[in-house]
Amino acid sequence: MERINALLAHVWMVRTFLKHSDELEEDIELLAIPRALFDYVRALEGSYRDRNIERYLKLARNKLKHIQSASEQFTQEQPDISDHTNFKMAEHSLRTCVKDIEMILGSVGTVMLKAPPDAS
Repeated sequence: MERINALLAHVWMVRTFLKHSDELEEDIELLAIPRALFDYVRALEGSYRDRNIERYLKLARNKLKHIQSASEQFTQEQPDISDHTNFKMAEHSLRTCVKDIEMILGSVGTVMLKAPPDAS
């Protein structure tokens, strides 16, 4: 949960960059990318705050396809949006974050995580 949340900080910065870029400002289809990133991060926020690992991982898995689709769309569209290094790096950052989230969720599998026994 901690590692995914750290990656989501990067996803949030990509989302903010895209949302406020002039290049996406008028394109409704492309604005779906930062919106999907927003939705994914916000969906996990409450479970992270409550430290509910089981719910967090369930939501992360259930909504993964949305962030994957957004990343794939950005990867495909980025060369047409702008050739500027900022856009190239944002695409690379988002793709890397999504890949890492996929790997984390895959490594956890479907095992239910439980808190360690009380050591007292």
